Amino acid sequence: MPPVTPPPRAAFRPAAGVTPWARRAVAALLLALPLLALAGCAAKSDDDDASSKGPKEPVEQIYNEGLDALNARKFDIANKKFNQLQSNYPFSPWAASAQLMLGYSQYLAHKYTDSEATLDRFIQLHPTSKDIAYAYYLRALNFYEQITDIQRDQKVTEQALADLKEVVNRFPDSAYARDARLKIDLCLDHLAGKEMAIGRWYQNQKLYAAAINRYQRVVQDYQKTNMAPEALYRLTEIYMLIGLPDQAKKSAAVLEHNYPDSEWYRDSWNLLVADHQVSGKMVGQADNGGFFQRTFGWIF
Repeated sequence: MPPVTPPPRAAFRPAAGVTPWARRAVAALLLALPLLALAGCAAKSDDDDASSKGPKEPVEQIYNEGLDALNARKFDIANKKFNQLQSNYPFSPWAASAQLMLGYSQYLAHKYTDSEATLDRFIQLHPTSKDIAYAYYLRALNFYEQITDIQRDQKVTEQALADLKEVVNRFPDSAYARDARLKIDLCLDHLAGKEMAIGRWYQNQKLYAAAINRYQRVVQDYQKTNMAPEALYRLTEIYMLIGLPDQAKKSAAVLEHNYPDSEWYRDSWNLLVADHQVSGKMVGQADNGGFFQRTFGWIF
């Protein structure tokens, strides 16, 4: 219904002899008429919309339609259904499940930021849910899936690592914790790889002090990763270049102790032999004597 406009003031002329009070009352009535008409139109429009929408879909039907769309990888439809359920039945027990499934659907659709926000809300609203471990795990996966190559910023790797550790710490006996531990190792390898890439660049630029700092960080913070043997070798290499053979031998000794079969240990041994710092066969190939005895004889 089009809006009703009030009549122009000139259209109303009070009759002669009408009191000022009566004139004011009639003017007020004329001003109120358009508002009453608008209210009637709005009420009728609301009634029309309500009647056109019809009754709400049952909650189970909406949820199942969302699941069907999710299984068919129609993520936009699935997201719409799970949002519809939460909007129509916010206090239903189904609403929590719909919120969690919405986070999962967004994750599968690679809408990681949306999924993170949805799962954050689920964790805040349902901290005692039986599915809370899965919510934490799925949130961690959103960051884990965004890990890029080591040439780029690793903030997302660090966030994935922190969230995966939270899964392990909060739910140590869950199936999610077991998988999280594996992914933690991969995150650590990735972060160590970033440090090694920077260290190699510094070394190539002959910025040896900066390179040593990066390699030492790998040895100290990521000693269980695949990058640690190379970091120890690079330290041996740089110490030989800058004239610190004792430091070089100590780095090689740690390498021999922890990775005796590593190619990096063999390369470090060859460096020391070439500089006449050691002689004979590699320490790791000795037939008798403990590690400390062999290392003592080698270094001193």
